[in-house]
Amino acid sequence: MKKIMIYIGVVLAVGMVGLGRLGGVYAADENLPDLYIRAVNPGYKIDGLNNVGEMIEISRKSSDKPISLAGVAVGYTNTSGNHSTLFEFPENSFMTGETILLRLASSPNSELAAVNYTKTLAMKGGIDLTVSGEVVDSLCWTSKDGCYKEFKSTGPTTLVRNLGTGEFEHIYDYEASYDPGAYYVEQVKEEEGYGAMLSKCRGLEFSEILSYYEESKSEQFIELHNSTAEQMRVDGCTIRYKNKDHRLAGVVKADGYLVYYPKDFSLTKNPKNGNLLELVDANGEKLDSLVYPNGQRKGTSYALIGYDGAGKEIWRTTYAPTPGGPNNYQEYKTCEEGKVINKATGNCVKVTEIKPKICKDGYYLNILTGRCKKKQTEKEKTCKDGYYLNPETGRCRKIKENNGADYGVQPETYEEKSSFVALYVVIGVVFVGLLYIVYEFRHEIWKLWRKVGRRSH
Repeated sequence: MKKIMIYIGVVLAVGMVGLGRLGGVYAADENLPDLYIRAVNPGYKIDGLNNVGEMIEISRKSSDKPISLAGVAVGYTNTSGNHSTLFEFPENSFMTGETILLRLASSPNSELAAVNYTKTLAMKGGIDLTVSGEVVDSLCWTSKDGCYKEFKSTGPTTLVRNLGTGEFEHIYDYEASYDPGAYYVEQVKEEEGYGAMLSKCRGLEFSEILSYYEESKSEQFIELHNSTAEQMRVDGCTIRYKNKDHRLAGVVKADGYLVYYPKDFSLTKNPKNGNLLELVDANGEKLDSLVYPNGQRKGTSYALIGYDGAGKEIWRTTYAPTPGGPNNYQEYKTCEEGKVINKATGNCVKVTEIKPKICKDGYYLNILTGRCKKKQTEKEKTCKDGYYLNPETGRCRKIKENNGADYGVQPETYEEKSSFVALYVVIGVVFVGLLYIVYEFRHEIWKLWRKVGRRSH
């Protein structure tokens, strides 16, 4: 009987868990943030069409009443580590349903979405969901560093969150949920503090531009900054490029940014002589202008990073594009792990560890050739008893001893050597002269000698 009761208890417990899953009550759901990422698809090429199915689903726990999306943004990080904002919800936007569907603007079914973004997702990358700049949820698919497996173009899948475990899974044939009534934006009324001057875009200025896209023209953007302390309506203002006007619309908050993604035109990626953009208000007055020069590179934007002492704008090419936010100057690209930037070329190069060469005992390292050479050992020269080593000549010399007992002290006199030399020279000359005289007068001397000899006899 006891075994039967235990069996019944186990069956009931399993049944309750099953009912909980069917009813949408999940243990993992308690750990999810109020707003979270539900599913991601990077888009595929199907039947000759690009970006088919690309989308991002954002869900929330409770759907009993609308919630404000002010300060909510979806960001994207590519494999190079560059982060950009895909979409930032306006302050007067609200979520009313369970899921908001975002799709790529160039996707074939982009109209089946509440929101469109313009930067396409790659087969390797990651996204994050932020609220007032704080990351509340994130997802990456690079097959490393704790990320999920990357997408494969040969097998289209969607990364979908399992609400039972909280983990993501690659799912085939996933159908995105699109509810047209799940998201809306309140109409801004003219009497809510938008003055006549601000409606003419005065105080709006160019702050950043990205022309050299990495994968798609949809990455190109033109950023404008509201430098005033009031919200601004930009309806009727235009961006003039190559003598054509392109209308702006919407509201830019005080000290906020408006990111314009070109749809009916594209920017020259890297102009030879520079390209001119102008900001024109509703009355046709030119408010600001920007010339982006030659030298644009992949993965960079051309950004206003500050002002010099005379108040002149300082523009730089940066490897850290920040559409919709304050500009960040990064001189060199971000290198992957194991590589460092070569400042001479601007390219990432592999780090090579240089190990110092170690020579074995009795050898030393020649720094000029990088080779080990044998040490030359010098034996110390020794002298036999009674001799000492002269350090200047390296020779042994006899030791002279004089203790004063065996030998008396002999005074040493000194004469000028030059005097003796002169004396010897004089004597030599006289001797040679006598020899010469004897030789010249030898006959006369011999005769004289005979005469003297005879007389003596």
